[in-house]
Amino acid sequence: MTWTVTEKRNLNKRIRKLPEKVQNLLIALKKDMEANGPIRGDWPNFSALSDNRYHCHLKKGHPTYVAIWEIMDNEIRLIEVTYAGTHEKAPY
Repeated sequence: MTWTVTEKRNLNKRIRKLPEKVQNLLIALKKDMEANGPIRGDWPNFSALSDNRYHCHLKKGHPTYVAIWEIMDNEIRLIEVTYAGTHEKAPY
């Protein structure tokens, strides 16, 4: 059974400002989560931030780009991407 991956409403504007390569990596991450779930240990620097919040690096270097997501509902398999952007501004 697949997962549904959504984004916070205000995140769409932030994503459009990211470099194209980072946007494509975020799309790939979302597709990977839809197929395989929110625990993505095969992505760089994946870690749990709390019980249902996770993050990974989309692009290393300067600046480093990260994505943060959380499991909204385990029963209906819903994941929401809450942040995508530079590591320096990430709301850890």
